[in-house]
Amino acid sequence: MSSRDSASSEVTPEILLRAYACGIFPMSESADDPGLFWVEPEERGVIPLNGFKISSRLARTVRSDALTVTVNTAFKRVIAECAAPKPGRDDTWINQRIRDLYGALHGMGHAHSVEVWQVDDLVGGLYGVSLGQAFFGESMFHHARDASKVALVHLVARLIAGGFVLLDTQYVTDHLRSFGATEVPRARYRKLLDAALTDIAEFDRLPVDFPLKGTTVLEIIAGRNNPKS
Repeated sequence: MSSRDSASSEVTPEILLRAYACGIFPMSESADDPGLFWVEPEERGVIPLNGFKISSRLARTVRSDALTVTVNTAFKRVIAECAAPKPGRDDTWINQRIRDLYGALHGMGHAHSVEVWQVDDLVGGLYGVSLGQAFFGESMFHHARDASKVALVHLVARLIAGGFVLLDTQYVTDHLRSFGATEVPRARYRKLLDAALTDIAEFDRLPVDFPLKGTTVLEIIAGRNNPKS
């Protein structure tokens, strides 16, 4: 279960960051509901940056560079795609208020997007919030096979290179579990979060002005998974 309280109508980007620092995040009942409520899951989803799992098939896709990956070039489009209806899901928890708040965080340098392109078409991506050495994944989408997975692989490499220590996924799905996502109790999560907020990481330590090669991101992840003695 999650502990939920109505979010004040005076939520600002600054309040939102303080909420993340306390381990809570906002959601809405639907895209048309202007209200927000705070969520603090009893079991929190986390993807360990040590031991991040990539299947051999997905590694081949990443290495091929058939999909081009950019960062922070289409934030509004990514969050709009994440909010759009999908097969089997007619509604979303991302309302206009959330889109505006996270757009403001993006302008402040605390919200980021990873975009996946097939030629000139945006076919996948994700967005989330960075604070200290923690990254809070919010949502992802795909219109082409493996597009959201490729976005996640590029994100993890960027987090490793930038000195992040916590990748929060809020909840765990079968999709995320295949990458090594696990659930941790609320008390354990708060300790991980507190530790992640004691220092600053750099989301843009890797270049953001040109796409990275798939071989580069795979080497970064492999280096973290198999550190030299």
